[in-house]
Amino acid sequence: MIQKIPLANILFLDIETVPEEEHYQNLDDEFKSLWEQKTQYQRRDEFTPEGFYERAGIWAEFGKIVCMSVGYFTLKGDIRHFRVTSFFGDEVQILKDFSNLLSNHFSGPQHLLCGHNAKEFDIPFIARRMIIHQIPIPDKLNLFGKKPWEIPHLDTLELWKFGDYKHFTSLKLLTKILGIPSSKGDIDGSQVGHVYYVEKDIDRIVTYCEKDVVATAQVFLRLRREDLLDDDEILHI
Repeated sequence: MIQKIPLANILFLDIETVPEEEHYQNLDDEFKSLWEQKTQYQRRDEFTPEGFYERAGIWAEFGKIVCMSVGYFTLKGDIRHFRVTSFFGDEVQILKDFSNLLSNHFSGPQHLLCGHNAKEFDIPFIARRMIIHQIPIPDKLNLFGKKPWEIPHLDTLELWKFGDYKHFTSLKLLTKILGIPSSKGDIDGSQVGHVYYVEKDIDRIVTYCEKDVVATAQVFLRLRREDLLDDDEILHI
């Protein structure tokens, strides 16, 4: 029962990713061939490999993390706060900072990670990029040999599925139907690459990522039938 999980034991997270290279032409010939093979099923006959490259950020083999936002609850008596912070810029530093956060503050057996579609996207992406950069994978991300009930991850999409494994509901739709203030600002995930490479506006991406973390926490509260966070309870640090 998610109602029995202490909120302070959960680290909510979200990542924003972009193609590792800005342009398809920047890939060497081998990578171009591998990209063509990797995306053949998704592209079918509708896109050329080059025309499909703007979506490269969703694959850890061809994308990179440019921002990772996390949030956690602090509870003191009747006072509740949700603290949000972000790591952004150099991907190696992002991953190291996140690993240090887990090791120093969320490494206990009681601690859990939570995101929306995090089990299918965020957490595998983070782990794969750590391997690529030869960064040790924290225990919270290393699932090898663990039984399903031993995996310390929550996923608001999975909770909403109620066992309907073919079902997908976006975070934006879920916040709308649950009466939660919209998590999105003036961009969506498909525009992050443009904002990063062309506009070079990382602050805009950070704001977008942090809103998703807050929205995920709000969905989790709704699923527990608890009061949503007020603006004055949300602290950006």
